[in-house]
Amino acid sequence: MQRILAAVLGAFACLGAAQAQNLTPVRFVTDWKAQAEHGGFYEAAAEGLYRRAGLEVTIIEGGPSVNVPQMLAGGAADFGIGSNGFVPLNLVREGIPIRAVMAVFQKDPQVLITHPRADVKSLAQMKGKPIMIADASTVAFWPWLKAKYGYSDTQIRKYTFNLAPFLVDPSAIQEGYLTSEPYTIAREGHFKPQVFLLADNGYPGYANMVLVPQSWIDKSPADVQAFVDATRAGWRDYLFGNSAPANALIRRDNPEMTGDIIAQAIAKMKSYGIVVSGDVISPAQIGLMTDARWKTFFDTMAGEGLYAKTLDYRKAYDLRFVLK
Repeated sequence: MQRILAAVLGAFACLGAAQAQNLTPVRFVTDWKAQAEHGGFYEAAAEGLYRRAGLEVTIIEGGPSVNVPQMLAGGAADFGIGSNGFVPLNLVREGIPIRAVMAVFQKDPQVLITHPRADVKSLAQMKGKPIMIADASTVAFWPWLKAKYGYSDTQIRKYTFNLAPFLVDPSAIQEGYLTSEPYTIAREGHFKPQVFLLADNGYPGYANMVLVPQSWIDKSPADVQAFVDATRAGWRDYLFGNSAPANALIRRDNPEMTGDIIAQAIAKMKSYGIVVSGDVISPAQIGLMTDARWKTFFDTMAGEGLYAKTLDYRKAYDLRFVLK
């Protein structure tokens, strides 16, 4: 919490300097502690891409006590990361005017993980078996698994983000993030887990989105466009150029992010097509969103009762900044 407070105070301290240089100050809050999954944002900051675009961007590191939508709605931050498609849709349902303006991840990195085992080689073969998931997941990807594969709530076991229960039980199945838990499991358990990426099995959601209040879109569309453009360039450089400038800032904010952890995360984002895949056919298109993808995601979740079918889901996003 002290780190977050210091970052917020630092952001306000930058205000005067930014105005003196005719730079627009932007406080950007992430959805977790600094990591490779935020690399393009840190790269844009480290390389001066935001400043060249006319912005003074201060990155506020997220964490378990940070609620990004709450900070945006309350004015404690200007822009922020939306972890998945449920975040902007929930804001629409609550009548809060905040929209996604780009989606860095074309594939949500959500995975299910097992020990090496002959009886489970697909998501379909996990039907009826106990699966450890977090409370938030019961109203996120779980309804999709129920609809597509016939899973039931009786399979749910609580995941507390402690890997010990999984490591000691060869029959265990748990949720995870492609770039996180599988690596830790392999390192601590001394075996290579089986990893099933939901996105490669039809899960339709975007992830790692940039959320912007409607007030910014209405009053300062040029600044929003500048942020999107610089962020796109930052992600291109981070994944396909020299990631060292961003990694130095990431390790400064979060010393737990060692070089090997960062390197394997970058490798997985590239090899699994997390950022460049689907509608994004080249690095120049990073961040692209489409009406069709959003409709598929909404229709899927509304069909499972997570949202009223009458909800105006198009208020969750604004495509103008990624289509230019």
